[in-house]
Amino acid sequence: MSLKNKLEGFAKEFRMKTKGPLCVALVVTRHAKKYGMPLNPDKLLTIGGGQVLGLGKSAVQIILNEHGINRVLAEEGGRTSRGSIGKMRNYVAFLNELHNEAILDLDFIESWWIEQVKKFFAGKPFVLRYDTAKSVRAIIQDLISQAEKRQAENNGTTLVGTMLQHLVGAKLNLLLETKPQHHGASVADDSSGREGDFIIEDVAIHVTTTPSEALIRKCERNIFNGLKPVIITSNRGRLVAEALAEQTMMADRIDVFEAEQFLAGNFYELGKFAQSGRRTIAEQLTAEYNTIVGECETDPSLQITIAR
Repeated sequence: MSLKNKLEGFAKEFRMKTKGPLCVALVVTRHAKKYGMPLNPDKLLTIGGGQVLGLGKSAVQIILNEHGINRVLAEEGGRTSRGSIGKMRNYVAFLNELHNEAILDLDFIESWWIEQVKKFFAGKPFVLRYDTAKSVRAIIQDLISQAEKRQAENNGTTLVGTMLQHLVGAKLNLLLETKPQHHGASVADDSSGREGDFIIEDVAIHVTTTPSEALIRKCERNIFNGLKPVIITSNRGRLVAEALAEQTMMADRIDVFEAEQFLAGNFYELGKFAQSGRRTIAEQLTAEYNTIVGECETDPSLQITIAR
């Protein structure tokens, strides 16, 4: 089996073609060039063993720039991915195996990973299938289902939450004369000092697929600071959020909305309940969403296209 085929087989088996794993592969390949073979995976961990040594945005971008790629692969450089250490260990074992077989060619391997980065940047977008025979809610459900499927195929990603956040942001852009501030889905509220994903007048909007006790505590802080908290989440998430709010005696102070219903309502309202109006809103919402993704995210496959 050729080296190229071995790389293809490894990448497929261990799901190495999304942004986090690609960052790991590039940085570890550079470690192999620097330290020589065979590699010891334990030596490629930071002090404390919590992260992969040298894994970060700057290191990844240096490698990409050397190959003529100026786009950012991942703002966090794969550092925050929960599976990065496991990916690193699997990849080190793979490289050591190639070394033992005397077919290791690190220059070729790095170039091969660079090609995977280029393919990643050219990834296919999600598709909004606007079918007038279907309910608006079903159309949105189909879109979210695509994100759920892709997320299931790429462990450690949060595609559904990212899509929901930016769809809600796109809706707010259409509704408001002054557009709200948008941010990447990986930027945590706590680290940035934000009261929520969006602050509109006295309303703090939180968009999440996994409501938690920490989120309810954040909502309590919103109320203490004079804000009205609103949670927008999935159907399952709505049940969880309402249960958590009930446990903390906050059920009558926090509004919880299912995302699909929250979005679908605007197709009718902004579209003046006309069929042509709903289609127009779908196009406008998609355009706003794609603009936000282009400004806030580094993964172009998050974009949405409308089926013609």
